[in-house]
Amino acid sequence: MPLQWIALNSVKGLGPVKIQALVEKYGSAAEAFERLGDEPVLGLNPPAINKTDLLEYARAQVALAEKLQIRILTLADAQYPSQLKEIYAPPPVLYVKGSTDVFKKHAVAIVGTRRFTEYGKNVTMSLVKDLVRKNLVIVSGLAHGIDTVAHKTCLENGGETIAVLGCGIDMCYPRENLELSERIAKSGALVSEFALGTQPENFNFPRRNRIISGLSAGVAVIEAPIKSGSLITANYALQQGRDVFAVPGSIFSPNSQGPFNLIRDGAVPISRAADIIESISQVGNFTIAAAKKSAGNLSGVAKMPLDLLSAPERNVYDSIGEAPMRIDEIADKTAKPLADMFDVLLSLELKGFIKQVSGQQYLRA
Repeated sequence: MPLQWIALNSVKGLGPVKIQALVEKYGSAAEAFERLGDEPVLGLNPPAINKTDLLEYARAQVALAEKLQIRILTLADAQYPSQLKEIYAPPPVLYVKGSTDVFKKHAVAIVGTRRFTEYGKNVTMSLVKDLVRKNLVIVSGLAHGIDTVAHKTCLENGGETIAVLGCGIDMCYPRENLELSERIAKSGALVSEFALGTQPENFNFPRRNRIISGLSAGVAVIEAPIKSGSLITANYALQQGRDVFAVPGSIFSPNSQGPFNLIRDGAVPISRAADIIESISQVGNFTIAAAKKSAGNLSGVAKMPLDLLSAPERNVYDSIGEAPMRIDEIADKTAKPLADMFDVLLSLELKGFIKQVSGQQYLRA
């Protein structure tokens, strides 16, 4: 029973890194949960932690999952995707509907814009067909556009596909893909780190994107304008040591700007599935070993070296202090658009440098 894992995962202010640190320190989620109030270093308010309520919530999640035939996997489960465990801050709890056998196979993520062109559609279909012939699992995010084309093409060619959601599995988004999600669950899997009942909020999707890349040996970006969420997925792939592929397109198309920049910065340009297969066959496993070695105690856990932060991450981190700051205040202080804040703040939170408190306020961890 993953009750204590779910209970820990529902405590605001913990997050994946600190949960994993607590479990490693005390040897089990059950013991970590019992000792939760003894950890002032977590920055929590022990009196505000009602363990009875947390366990009741966890039991309700388990009951609903059983009713909907959804599996709940934790980092302690053998069926938890091994490749996802390799990433920094893996989800402590994973909700899965479908087969867990797909996690044992090699996978490639196919992502791109919601507003694709006929060119992007044809490229996606061609790549996916050939990847499926090589028995590769296709991972994407079930969004409108390239994601949907990738999932559908995979199923139509007898392949297995994984859809990673930015909401609870019982809250399929977009609703137009409900039938598609049901088909995916029959031969592949629906995956989410979000508890059942979680609505598809905008700030969930960058978090979702790190799982798309984490489940894959490589990420292929088909079409993506400069502000596309697909580029967030590509960025996570780089951080996780995965290959990043990009499809060249017309220099006159806004959808080619994202792939062009990726190729300029070192992504592998591709025109056929063989380009992907040749590259990922040489990929080794990746772990943040140095960061894990530095986790000797909870006060030192979760921090990668500052020099590993990107320039935007360091800029935002330097603007945040010990007192809570609203997201709009951080945007003003860094002179960055509010829309650009979500993925940077999420990345810093997952890396353990900052933590979110009530009302989308952040402070240094």
